Amino acid sequence: MTTHSEPFIPSDTAPSDVCLMLRAHAQQYWLDREVMPVLSELEDRDSVPDDQVGAALAYLEVLWFEASIRAGETEAAFAKLNDAATRGEQRLHEQVRRYHASVSKLHKAVESHVAKLVAAPADLYEHDSATS
Repeated sequence: MTTHSEPFIPSDTAPSDVCLMLRAHAQQYWLDREVMPVLSELEDRDSVPDDQVGAALAYLEVLWFEASIRAGETEAAFAKLNDAATRGEQRLHEQVRRYHASVSKLHKAVESHVAKLVAAPADLYEHDSATS
């Protein structure tokens, strides 16, 4: 008698807690490694030359767009986890919920900073030439 091992689980049928954990991790990684360094440079007005502020702000907008897509994917995975919980499936639910909550909190905190910078007029970033 031949026994077959379980095949690899495709992402659309993976356990909801694992999907959420992976999505939350990807979202956190993007915020930490891509968005926050650019955000920090823009918030420190002396670190970006005046002639590069526009490009830096445009880059931040693109990064934030990607971060928002990742957040949407994370929230969709969270909804799947909640759906699975109503069916009685339990795996890593509580730990994953806490991780999701911390990543969502990070996203909200970064969002307020990005919104301020993107909405600010470019002349706020120009250095006063009289003091130079």
